Amino acid sequence: MPDSHAASQTAAVVLATTEASALRCPAGTLLDRLTGQLATLSVREVHVVARSSDIIHAPGGTHMIGAEGSRGLADDLRRVAKVARSSIGPVLLVAGDLVAHTEALAMLTEHPARDTRALVSEGERGAPGPSRPPVRIDGGNVVVAGTSFHEVGEAGGTFRGALQVGVSDLTRLAEAAETLAELAEAGGFGPMDAGEAPQLLLVGLVRAGVPVRAAGLGRLHGDRMVEQADVDSVVPRLAEVDEAEARLDGAVKTNDGFFATYGVSSWSRHLVKLAARLGLTPNAITGMSVGLAALAAVWFSTGTRQALIAGAVLLYLSFVLDCVDGQLARYTRAFSPFGAWLDATFDRVKEYVVYVGLAFGYAAGLDATGGGPDGIWGLAVAAMILQLLRHMIDFSYAGARADAARVGAAWARTPGSPGDPADDARGPVPRREPERQAAPVGTGAVRAADGGAGQDTGRAAGDGDGLGTGNAIVRLSRTMEKASPTRWFKKIIVLPIGERMALIAVTAALFNARVTFVALLVWGGIAATYILAGRMGRSLSR
Repeated sequence: MPDSHAASQTAAVVLATTEASALRCPAGTLLDRLTGQLATLSVREVHVVARSSDIIHAPGGTHMIGAEGSRGLADDLRRVAKVARSSIGPVLLVAGDLVAHTEALAMLTEHPARDTRALVSEGERGAPGPSRPPVRIDGGNVVVAGTSFHEVGEAGGTFRGALQVGVSDLTRLAEAAETLAELAEAGGFGPMDAGEAPQLLLVGLVRAGVPVRAAGLGRLHGDRMVEQADVDSVVPRLAEVDEAEARLDGAVKTNDGFFATYGVSSWSRHLVKLAARLGLTPNAITGMSVGLAALAAVWFSTGTRQALIAGAVLLYLSFVLDCVDGQLARYTRAFSPFGAWLDATFDRVKEYVVYVGLAFGYAAGLDATGGGPDGIWGLAVAAMILQLLRHMIDFSYAGARADAARVGAAWARTPGSPGDPADDARGPVPRREPERQAAPVGTGAVRAADGGAGQDTGRAAGDGDGLGTGNAIVRLSRTMEKASPTRWFKKIIVLPIGERMALIAVTAALFNARVTFVALLVWGGIAATYILAGRMGRSLSR
């Protein structure tokens, strides 16, 4: 049985096949600097693929496999395939001439999902070029990737030379690398430079239908060097960015619900820093959130106007801490399955306890709040049942999508697809358009008749699967995603937990529990209908 600690760590393949890997910097060569950074991260071993072994320096604390002489691009790709087939943990592919903040690499190797993600820079930070291949990003995923041979229309970012592949995708990485090696050996990519191996592998994974999350650099730096002047200019500028602040920025979700984004995340970073300074754990913050929700329920149960206002304030603060526990976990990288379960479970518990408190307070029949026992418990139970049904839809759909993905159903390939309203926080993923490419790689792809040395005569995995055109629901969802107002509307209409807590707090403080439960049932009913329609539309979008 593999060691669980080893399985949780990453095996790195450093593709030091360009002359720039030997350029000088304060830490020695660029390769020395990079391997030293990897030694500070959750990387158990480093495989260096180079044209020469005289530029290798083994970092302390990391098991250096050593320099492996390589004869060219095809050989590089086969060595990647070999590591992918033997690794028991994620595999990090990184260009040896990359100059990046350590925090940028940590966004890949330290992320709790341990999934497949690529380091990218979105927007206008750096024009695309041979060392900055263009990518198209949608719904947080890289949906089209390019090289000097593969063109990308409507590119919105660039790939910066670092790609981590999760354990579940290693087999497809190995298959893609081996197929690409055959094509490279046959001259299928023309005069492609060996330094393009990282971006070529990214193309292979995307075209094979592997969901590749985009790890955005934000304020951090990550760029491949070409000559000494680049190094002399870029390395000193790294100190201009506070990596701790950038890490905090990354801990706060930028694509959350409307209320969570503007009502909490706009200032909760200060609480995250304070909690980290005090040594509080995410689970401790979760406990505090539960305690505040319980106190809110107690105040609500009193039934007076002042008590309802106090309960509303406590409920808001409880939700703030509910956001902070996740932000603190991301900031401190203190992740655990128990913590995730605790957070998800108590989100439900807190909400239902508040329902009970509101119902008790209203049933007291105080004149000041217009209360009375008639029917209030029926409304409270109905609101609970509606929420249970919504969660049942979510869990059953997630299970169905997992089952469909195992048998290769197209509608289940990529999370966050259009017509999937409950996933609107992630946004949709458009179809992968057939760019100019070598023969596509992966299950369901069609090899070009000429062996791949020209235009693609088949479809990339995922093309024509209904994600591009689809039915009316899918098309409407994609249209709404294009504009900011309708995108926020999609987030709000599903009544996520932030909006529910805000709805409860405002209606309870200004009106009474009956208004709160009626509002939850009306808005929740609309949300459930919208979600169900989206689930059905996504499932039938062929």
